[in-house]
Amino acid sequence: MNDSRQRLSVSNYVDGVLNCDRALLAQAITLIESLNDDHRATADAVLNELLIQKQDSIRIGITGVPGVGKSTFIESFGKQLTSLDHKVAVLAVDPTSSRTGGSILGDKTRMQELSRDKNAFIRPSPTSGTLGGVTRVTRETIVLCEAAGFDVILVETVGVGQSEIMVSQMVDFFLALMLPGAGDELQGIKKGILEIADMIAVNKADGEMKNAANRAVMEYQHALDILNPKSANWKPRSLSCSAFTGDGLAAIWETICDYKRLLKDAGEWQEKRKSQQVEWMWAIIRERILSKIETNEKVQSLVPQLELQVAESKLTPALAALEILTVVGNE
Repeated sequence: MNDSRQRLSVSNYVDGVLNCDRALLAQAITLIESLNDDHRATADAVLNELLIQKQDSIRIGITGVPGVGKSTFIESFGKQLTSLDHKVAVLAVDPTSSRTGGSILGDKTRMQELSRDKNAFIRPSPTSGTLGGVTRVTRETIVLCEAAGFDVILVETVGVGQSEIMVSQMVDFFLALMLPGAGDELQGIKKGILEIADMIAVNKADGEMKNAANRAVMEYQHALDILNPKSANWKPRSLSCSAFTGDGLAAIWETICDYKRLLKDAGEWQEKRKSQQVEWMWAIIRERILSKIETNEKVQSLVPQLELQVAESKLTPALAALEILTVVGNE
């Protein structure tokens, strides 16, 4: 982070975010991504000021099977929302290569039209190869974007797997995109996606694939109907859409609004947000404990020997872990 950013005060960041100064918003997000202790202290103070800002927002997690057209869907859906005077932030959870340390931050290239929309903000977040990074940075970026006035937050996940579960725990609504005619119409059950989805949207429901998409919608709805719903106030739904033509996108948004209204009326919306705040606290504790272990010089000097002993079955993993935790605890 350059010197000009380091010289910014907490109030500079807070005022910049509240005024939706995009340059300062981007700098504030870069600040929370930093692992530097001084930067973290400033970031925590900024977040504490902005957390009290009340915003009637909705956080939507979006996942999809490979080839489903996730980027095209997000761009089309985002453009529809901005046309309705919503301010949309797209947070693309971007995996950092554990081998090279690089990340593919190509979201503005993938969503060129949406990136030029004055009511949209796109921010890819490198995760440093850890799901913990996804949890902390994404949650904190959500707070910043909401304080800046963005009332719809779209959180795009990297694919299908553990990251989907973690993202589903930080959003209000979880949308899974599926393909029509993909052979196994219940592909989502294998990945556990149906169990966490609030909606299945079968994309590419146009042209020759429209009938196949309608069949897939019925298959998914049947599967959703036989699962125990995670909410007492919402029955997950299956719809079709075409990100290419825009068909079905309005119905998806209307359904999401119905979800928000029903859960708010029942008080579940507010309770869900509260429990997510508590989970956020524990996620930060886990991440910072791990970071403390990884940066501890005494621990790092012990690690090669302990790893060798564990690998050769001369020491149990539990005893090795205890030795590391004891070193950290004594400092």
